[in-house]
Amino acid sequence: MITMEDIIRDGHPTLREVAKEVALPPSESDKQTLTRLLEYVKNSQNPQIAEKYGLRSGIGLAAPQINISKRMIAVHVWDENGVLNSYPLFNPKIISHSVERAYLTSGEGCLSVDEAIPGFVPRYARITVKGTTLEGNEVKLRLKGLLSIVFQHEIDHLNGIMFYDHIDKEDPFKLIENAIPIVR
Repeated sequence: MITMEDIIRDGHPTLREVAKEVALPPSESDKQTLTRLLEYVKNSQNPQIAEKYGLRSGIGLAAPQINISKRMIAVHVWDENGVLNSYPLFNPKIISHSVERAYLTSGEGCLSVDEAIPGFVPRYARITVKGTTLEGNEVKLRLKGLLSIVFQHEIDHLNGIMFYDHIDKEDPFKLIENAIPIVR
C-alpha cells in the first residue's frame, strides 16, 4: 500500500524527468504499480483509511510521484455531473485539445507539493486522451471540465512539469482569456 512516505516531494529530481513509455503488454510489476496508484487515490478519499494511515486526499497520482519514472497515471474523481470516473492508464497521451481554456477557481494542489501555491493554472477546456487500461485495452477518452484538468495535471507529471509552472509569476490571479472558470 502506498502511503505519504512513498510520495516524493517537490525538488526531487524524478519529478522533473520525462518518464519512459511502459512496454506493452505491461509486465506484472507495472500492472501492480498502476493498481497501487489507483488504490492510493481511492484510499485517500476514504475518511477512515485516510485518517488511519495519514493520507492526504488526492484525485490523481502519477508513477513519477512515487519515484517510478514510467508513464502511468491513476485518476479517481467525481465529475460535475456526479459520475465517478476511475481510470488507471499506461502511456496516456493527449491527442487533441480545444482552443478554449479552463481553470480551477480554487487553484490546483499536488500530493508532491506540501505548501499551497496560489494562482490560476490555465488548462485546455476539452482534451482527448489515448491510453492503455490495466487489462491491456486501448481507450480513447473525450474529457472536459474537471476531468480534463485532472488528466492534464497528471500527464504533466509524466513530462517533468509541475502545476505551478503554468501560473503567471507576475500576476498569479490574472484572468485567463477565453477560459471557463471551474468551481471545485
